[in-house]
Amino acid sequence: MTYPLEAGPLDVLSGVNMNIADGETVAIVGPSGSGKTTLLILLAGLEQPAAGTIEFDGVNITALDADALADIRRDTLGIVFQSFHLVPSLTALGNVALPLEIAGRERAREHARQLLARVGLAERALHYPSQLSGGEQQRVAIARALVHTPKIVLADEPTGNLDLRTGATIIDLLFQLNAASGSTMIMVTHDDAIARRCQTVYRLNDGRLIKDESHALSA
Repeated sequence: MTYPLEAGPLDVLSGVNMNIADGETVAIVGPSGSGKTTLLILLAGLEQPAAGTIEFDGVNITALDADALADIRRDTLGIVFQSFHLVPSLTALGNVALPLEIAGRERAREHARQLLARVGLAERALHYPSQLSGGEQQRVAIARALVHTPKIVLADEPTGNLDLRTGATIIDLLFQLNAASGSTMIMVTHDDAIARRCQTVYRLNDGRLIKDESHALSA
């Protein structure tokens, strides 16, 4: 991925290559500014790479137009952002039901209530994001990402804005729900302890992605 700057082009990612199996849990680790979030944005189809391709189930998403990419995100992806990105004018229930309502799914609110209960927020369903703690907002964000049973979950530093205890609870919850759904999960993190819980670890540094073979041997 290259960004055009006044001082000249900035290469953020270069020669990145990886294959991820269905149901696999993958961690992408690296220092701040190494391009982890950029890689996740590319995988989500929110930006296009300057070169190369990204494929989901044999579909080259880099060749799709904006409408087709939106359909992929709606039907295939669940995204957990570091900063939650909840809709402030919607309740917790409304935020979780939103992906289902956009997709025209039946009983969207009923399914959303069920998932809110699974993340321990049944009694907070009608509260707005401003009335929830950071940990509660992240639980709503996780429920929203998983409510439509996506094939792929992308998580960008999901504990980055949380204290250690709340963060540990959120990570446990994310892994539990993902295992129950059988989704593929790709998580960006700077925390090696979290990364070790994934089946595969990639390290990103200076724009290059390297598989951590020592993790595979110890797993």
